[in-house]
Amino acid sequence: MSSPKLEILAYEDTPLGPLCLRRRELLSQPGTVVTEVTLNHEFLMSSFNTDSERAIAQRSVEIHGGGSLKALVGGFGLGYTAWELLKHSKVTSVEVIEYLPQVLGWLREDLIPLSGELNAADHLQLTSGDVYQKLLSEPSELFDLIVIDVDHSPSDQLADDEHQFYTSMGLANAKGHLADGGVLAVWSYAESSDFSDALRATFDNVHVEPIKTFNALVDHDQTDWLFFGVNETLR
Repeated sequence: MSSPKLEILAYEDTPLGPLCLRRRELLSQPGTVVTEVTLNHEFLMSSFNTDSERAIAQRSVEIHGGGSLKALVGGFGLGYTAWELLKHSKVTSVEVIEYLPQVLGWLREDLIPLSGELNAADHLQLTSGDVYQKLLSEPSELFDLIVIDVDHSPSDQLADDEHQFYTSMGLANAKGHLADGGVLAVWSYAESSDFSDALRATFDNVHVEPIKTFNALVDHDQTDWLFFGVNETLR
């Protein structure tokens, strides 16, 4: 029996710690190859199960209910959220802001599973920068959808310091970047009562939705959480 394959595609230092992109064959499913990202030697994301990343894009569009939508995505990851938005007939443009420029380099170098689709995508803009800094500043344009998938959860953030974005004040600033009827969506691997309270203090219309999927790698169900706030101030 041959040994499972493991290939390190990229390994680079970043301000958040060592960043690794790897491709490996699953021990539990020989022949199944996945692409994974680790940051500071901790697992970050995988191409194996992308249900919740795709669901946050789909639900954002559904909750908004309109068309010709302009979307902002915070955190590129492996590109599944951005691609789900780009495929949707009601979305006309997607801007992605990614903090780590190395991640956008993986796309240009064709190292991730969706490289071909995303590199050929119309109406996709990629920006290297801090999406939180953008949302805490004065808006220069308004978005119909703002989808944030940066940290593990509001209480388990990648940076050492807790970010103001997850507070009522931070959310109020982010709300200022939404057009009327716009939706702010935040991905998390865990439920957060404090963040839910901050959302409800900022938005009159709030949805908190669990996304349960079966994780074959650990042989049990896992639940991620999607948080949505709708800007209805002008309605």
